Amino acid sequence: MPMQPMVQGHRYMVSAGHYLATEAGAKMLEAGGNAVDAGVAAGIALGVVHSDQVQFSGVAPILIYLAERDQVVSIAGLGPWPAATRPEVFIHQHEGQIPLGLLRTVVPAAPDAWITALARYGTMSFAEVAAPAIRYAREGFAVHPVMAHFIGVYRDQYRMFPDNAAIWLRDGEPPKVGDLHVQADLARTIQFMADEETAARAKGGRAAGLEAARAAFYKGDIARSIVRFHEEHDGWLTAADMAAYQSPVEKPLRVDFQGQTVYSCGPWCQGPILLQMLRLLEGVDLKAMGHNSADYIHTLAEAMKLAFADRERYYGDPAHVDVPMDRLLASDYAAARRRLIDPQQAIPEMAPAGDIPGFGGVPFVPMPDPQPTALHPDTSYCCVVDGQGNVWSATPSDVSFESPVIPGLGIVPSARGAQSFAREGHASAPAPGKRPRLTPNPAMVVTPGKLAMPFGSPGGDTQPQGMLQVLLNHVIWGMDIQDAIEAPRAVTHAFPMTFEPHRYHPGRLSVEGRIEPKVRDDLAGRGHEIEVLDGIATGAAGVCAISANLETGLLSGGADPRRAARAMGF
Repeated sequence: MPMQPMVQGHRYMVSAGHYLATEAGAKMLEAGGNAVDAGVAAGIALGVVHSDQVQFSGVAPILIYLAERDQVVSIAGLGPWPAATRPEVFIHQHEGQIPLGLLRTVVPAAPDAWITALARYGTMSFAEVAAPAIRYAREGFAVHPVMAHFIGVYRDQYRMFPDNAAIWLRDGEPPKVGDLHVQADLARTIQFMADEETAARAKGGRAAGLEAARAAFYKGDIARSIVRFHEEHDGWLTAADMAAYQSPVEKPLRVDFQGQTVYSCGPWCQGPILLQMLRLLEGVDLKAMGHNSADYIHTLAEAMKLAFADRERYYGDPAHVDVPMDRLLASDYAAARRRLIDPQQAIPEMAPAGDIPGFGGVPFVPMPDPQPTALHPDTSYCCVVDGQGNVWSATPSDVSFESPVIPGLGIVPSARGAQSFAREGHASAPAPGKRPRLTPNPAMVVTPGKLAMPFGSPGGDTQPQGMLQVLLNHVIWGMDIQDAIEAPRAVTHAFPMTFEPHRYHPGRLSVEGRIEPKVRDDLAGRGHEIEVLDGIATGAAGVCAISANLETGLLSGGADPRRAARAMGF
């Protein structure tokens, strides 16, 4: 019996990490908008109703399938380090770490990414798609269990920043489930952008209006408030950094797997890991092993570790780092790497990266950490399929407790610099104008005439691991999309985590408690350090997905009960 019902329809489907964001997307479709309009509305809403884990001023990597063009595009909603960044400050003044506070700030990307998507591929105005988010912020919403939990976990970090504590705590304590959470400053910030758009649109049309909304954030009063705060508190972000930012629109990466075509963003995020995992598994008879058997989980875990080793060695901003992506996704490269998987013995420490002469940075290998795996909340997710067959997949993110809120704006400009590695020679070392290596990584399957499946997840380094298992559950094991999401998962932590301070748990394999004890014992006997999670665990990612059967037109929406996710369709 599913923990949540699978939602089905024939006209449209929306699934997002919070039910109010799902509702925001559905409202746009009911009003005549397309998948892009709905996806932007859901994404902006997540920056309100999931503001502990998603900031309106954060990041927003996006994939879009344009049905009329039969084309998938990627919008790289990730900002770079400011031009004034001095990497030596982290090395010499902060013992090789990137500290909490303003020095983590990169250029906020999400507002530009949303507006770029609307301008190129949407039909509605910024004011229309932002209206639900403005209402949720202005009138407030009931604090949900996931938000209450994560604010509780990070209460001490909120207390470091008085203006943040004033918004997300109650008299210095975390909110309780059901408390009304109002974000009046955030409502005014988004409303200001909408008002600037409305005024410009009346004179110059839709394109002029959208550009005015963007300018309000990146060049106007909002930008001036952000920059002034940085000037007054020794931050690095400047007016020039803000004004120059534009989200690149790119061709995504892709691989074919079991008759399906799977798409990901580029190596400025960890998205290609999913594609590498699929390459590693394409030569394995997974069905013969049995679902969630010890053989199956062991094989997946070892493939994941090999892919993460390559991420550590090679992934970085391709505008600054030469990433050998073609080689990393080559079948013969995967075949050679696959031979490192011993069916009876787990790789005991960090897996070796592949040898690609002339490429790769200096790996970051910290001391092993024996503590329980830390749960890093960052990110939510939203996906849409509309009646015309357009598909949206986006993973907006950024937390509200790692850097100070800008007074009067209600936003924390992206602290995503925490995902860089302050080590000279590392592929994701910080540098002026360079983007950190991002964990959020939307994905989609688009196989003409067969399947369209946008999917993604919160959960830091666990994101592609949960996404892989859901994809295999659906495509290999034939589960419906809700069952594919709810099935028990296992995730590895045997690599330096992306989040500062980049903890490392050699051999650590976290398994949900629903995995049978005899399977857990078998895995331990193969050398995995087993950490047993709750039966349904927040630490095992939180996947949302839509499965569109292109032969019948049936849309099935799945949402992860591990989070506050819901699907809605018609």
